[in-house]
Amino acid sequence: MPLIDFPLEQLRTYQGISPRPADFDDYWERALTEMKSVDAQVELIPARFQVPIADCFELFFTGVRGARIHAKYIRPKGNSAPHPAVIQFHGYSMNSGDWMEKVAYAALGISFISMDVRGQGGSSEDAGGVKGNTLNGHIIRGLDDHPDNLLYRQIYLDAAQLAGIVMDLHEVDPSRVAAMGYSQGGGLTLACAALEPRIAKLVPVYPFLSDYKRVWEMDLAKDAYDEIRAYFRKFDPLHTREAEIFEKLGYIDVQHLAPRIKGEVMMATGLMDTITPPSTQFAAYNKIISPKRVEVYPDYGHEGLPGFADTAMTFIAEWL
Repeated sequence: MPLIDFPLEQLRTYQGISPRPADFDDYWERALTEMKSVDAQVELIPARFQVPIADCFELFFTGVRGARIHAKYIRPKGNSAPHPAVIQFHGYSMNSGDWMEKVAYAALGISFISMDVRGQGGSSEDAGGVKGNTLNGHIIRGLDDHPDNLLYRQIYLDAAQLAGIVMDLHEVDPSRVAAMGYSQGGGLTLACAALEPRIAKLVPVYPFLSDYKRVWEMDLAKDAYDEIRAYFRKFDPLHTREAEIFEKLGYIDVQHLAPRIKGEVMMATGLMDTITPPSTQFAAYNKIISPKRVEVYPDYGHEGLPGFADTAMTFIAEWL
């Protein structure tokens, strides 16, 4: 079988090479303190899209730094008893998607929430306010500013804050809340469950935002990671700050958050993935200490994985 990365046996033990900042834990405790101080001002507005089996809402809340965040919320009709919920995160630059594709979970009696990432393709705000480059990409947004101003710090906090809001809904059982997503959504799934450890089940699919230095080492800082190369070309062409830059990116590297996860994990990966290389995914997966398993697709890359959506729904429906 052709290889674009380490053999599977090596992937299962790989621990990543991107540096973990010495004050990483303090950094995220400070971030969570900021998040908890925010008045979320949650608002539920009936959506124009409605179906007989569910009530559909536009959900808005205020995240850190004052950004107004949007999510789609589908609640099974007539099911007011506490029941499971699934929070979905979308791929890089995209949005929360169509309502129709989410209704299947409501048909099972499960509430479904899909967040628009701030500043990307949906309705959530990017409040801005950082020094330095904002032209090219969210990974590097705030890289020339204080680490607390990295944009993905705020995005990870949005994911965790939304999870807490969902768990506080009277119709949701807070002990049966899951998170899921593909690519960026997979990375946000890991970050969400790390920062809100009550997330009980996770389905990260080829997660993005992990082991940035390994991406660079593999010469795959292109496509989704192209902004890292663009940053060096524009702002550090001699790489005099390379060590500093990769250490700063370590604050928003999901592999370093992974040990905080307490929920049960089912990851999926394609071994031909050149967008989020398998080793970067396993760098995070191998640091998870809660119950976990991985579904491996040897011949697939960063694309649809046949049958996996059904596998994921079956995994979550074990609660029913």
